[in-house]
Amino acid sequence: MEKVKKIIFTVTNDLSYDQRMARICGTLSTANYEVEIVGRKRKNSSLLKHKNYKQTRLNCIFQKGKLFYVEYSFRLFFYLLFHRVDIISSVDLDSLMACTFVAKIRSKKLVFDAHEYFTEVPEVTNRKFTKKIWQTVGKLCIPQTNIAYTVGESLAEIFTTKYHKVFEVIRNVPLINENYVNPQLSYYDNKTIIYQGDLNEGRGLEQTIEAMQYIDAELWIAGNGLLMDKLKELAQQFNVVNRVKFLGYIYPDELKKITQQATIGINLLENKGLSYYYSLANKFFDYLHAEIPQVCAPFPEYQKINNQYHIALLCECDVIQIKNTLNRLLTDEILYKKLQTECNKAKQIFNWQHEEQKLLSIYSNV
Repeated sequence: MEKVKKIIFTVTNDLSYDQRMARICGTLSTANYEVEIVGRKRKNSSLLKHKNYKQTRLNCIFQKGKLFYVEYSFRLFFYLLFHRVDIISSVDLDSLMACTFVAKIRSKKLVFDAHEYFTEVPEVTNRKFTKKIWQTVGKLCIPQTNIAYTVGESLAEIFTTKYHKVFEVIRNVPLINENYVNPQLSYYDNKTIIYQGDLNEGRGLEQTIEAMQYIDAELWIAGNGLLMDKLKELAQQFNVVNRVKFLGYIYPDELKKITQQATIGINLLENKGLSYYYSLANKFFDYLHAEIPQVCAPFPEYQKINNQYHIALLCECDVIQIKNTLNRLLTDEILYKKLQTECNKAKQIFNWQHEEQKLLSIYSNV
C-alpha cells in the first residue's frame, strides 16, 4: 500500500482567519494527503475551530519586528526538522528560509506560495534595510523550490521573470453556492457598505470614513489592525460614529453571512507599492460571490476582470470620488442590479471548484 504523502504548510499568522489556507488545506486533505498547517500563537489568539487537517501554533516570545521573524524562523526550522513530512509548502517569504534549509537537509520537496509581492508591501518597501533582507531571502531561496504559485497573473509574470522560476496561478476565490441568490436582486432598501480585511495603511479606510459624512448608509468595518484607534478617532472627528460600525475580526463562516447582508463592498487601495498595485484580494471575490457590487481600485488585475464582467465601479482613493461613486451605486438601482447580475455570472467562472483542480494538479506533480 502506497504511503500517504504528508504536506506541512507554514505561515506566520495565527491560522484563525486565513481563508485561502483553509481552502487549500481542506482540498488537499480531502484528496487524501496528510495535511498540517503551522502558524504562531498570539497572546489574544482565539481557539481554533476543528478542521479535517492538523493545525499547529508555535509559541513565540517576541510578537513583532525583526526579533519575531528571527525567533519564528528558528522555532519553525526545528519543528520541521523533527516532524514527518514529504512536502514543505512555505507561504510567503517570511517562512521560506527555514523551509528551504530543512528541505535541503532532509531532501524534501519544497513548494512556495506567494500571497503577495512581499518586498513591495507598504510596511517593507520604504525600509531599505528590511527590504534588502527579504529581497536576499527571495533571491537565494525561491530558485531552490520545486514548484511555485501565486494569486494572480500579473504577479506570476513578474516572479517568473525575476526568479527564473515558473509561477502558476491559484486565485483566492470562495466555493460557489449554486443555490445562493442575493435577496437584494429584488429588494434594495438595506443600505450598508462593508469593508473586510486588515486595517492597515493604504486601504482607503481614512478616506472612506471621511466620505461617510455625505453618504446615507452604514459602513461596516470587519477586521482589525494598526489603524483601528486612528479610524475610531476619525469617525468621531467627522461626526459619523453612528454610521460606522467596527466589527473586529470575524470568523470566515460568519463573515460570509454578514457580507451577504451588505449592499456594497469596499476594495480600495492607494498605490503605495507594487504589492498593492498588482494585488487580487480575497475580498474582491468574497463580494463577488455575495453578489454585491463593489467600489474597487483601478489596478491591473481588477481592471482585467471588470472588463470581462462589469461587477464593480473603479475608483481612485480620493474622498470626493469615493463619495460620488458610493452615492451613485446607492441611488441608481438599474446600474446596481446590472452589476449584481454580472456578479452572478462571474462567480460561475471564478470559484474554488475550478481553482482547486489546478491546485491538485500542482501537488500531484511535486
